[in-house]
Amino acid sequence: MGKDYYKILGLAKGASDDDIKKAYRKLALKYHPDKNKEAGAEEKFKSIAEAYEILSDPKKKEVFDKYGEEGLKGGMGGGGGPGSAGTHQFYSNVDPHQTFRMFFGGADPFAMFFGGDDDEGPGGGFGGFSNIGGFNFGGGHPAQQSQMPRKKTQDPPIEHELFVTLEEVSNGTTKKMKISRKVLNPDGRTTRVEDKVLTIDIKPGWKQGTKITFPREGDQSPSTIPADIIFIIKDKPHQTFRREGADLIYNAKITLKEALCGTTINVPTLDPSRVRKLQLNDVIKPTTEKRLSGDGLPNTKQPSTRGDIIVKFDIKFPDTLSKEQKEVIGSTLRN
Repeated sequence: MGKDYYKILGLAKGASDDDIKKAYRKLALKYHPDKNKEAGAEEKFKSIAEAYEILSDPKKKEVFDKYGEEGLKGGMGGGGGPGSAGTHQFYSNVDPHQTFRMFFGGADPFAMFFGGDDDEGPGGGFGGFSNIGGFNFGGGHPAQQSQMPRKKTQDPPIEHELFVTLEEVSNGTTKKMKISRKVLNPDGRTTRVEDKVLTIDIKPGWKQGTKITFPREGDQSPSTIPADIIFIIKDKPHQTFRREGADLIYNAKITLKEALCGTTINVPTLDPSRVRKLQLNDVIKPTTEKRLSGDGLPNTKQPSTRGDIIVKFDIKFPDTLSKEQKEVIGSTLRN
């Protein structure tokens, strides 16, 4: 009794083209000799390829369905009559590795599908591939069908926060960030760890949340496109200022007397050698704000112009007042 190619692929007679593709994909990956070192795996791999070559060809499949393996050997239905060598030669000289490569549409599909340790990914396929699309099994040798390689997917971006001082944002600076990543070896399968220094030029006025992207600088692997590395600008807390856009907010502490009677305060800037004097002549309320122009941060779109320093006030009230003080204040603020 001849070979049962349906049984080799674990299928029932009359299985659809899609069922044949799915069965071959799963079994070929399982028994590939580079992956499966068990005794008999290589012979099983060859039998699977042979079964696929027959059942994926509509004419050979028709002959096999009617006459079995003997029909293929004898050339029945192939136009050559009994003993014809045409069909038998093709059927007996199957190169299982060539079949594997052509099915997966690449020169090195094994590296692409065996990038990890798991035998099967989601959906029963290795490496997370659940189906093989884009193949036209309308006739002819599979090697003459789709030659398009499978499109690799890119790993999700890797984001890092990059903290900068307001002084660095004010003047601009250069940061050098060292990363460690996996890099493919020349064999295209194994990886090594390699350090790389990424240079980031911080432009004057860059806002918090600005993103700097280094395309495809993530870990390399045989089956995916490396992730983009993204650095996100974050402000380091400043002991004197906080920023709102291009403006700097400064909280000045003054006494109640100074708020009512007036005073002069020194307002610092991001330049340690530069101080702005602010004369307070009006009554200062808790909601009062004063603006000093031109000493804020550079505007991103127009670096030659700068924002302002906005002075807000923290008024210190006395903890207690004597009777005499209350009388004096009461008579003064009578109206």
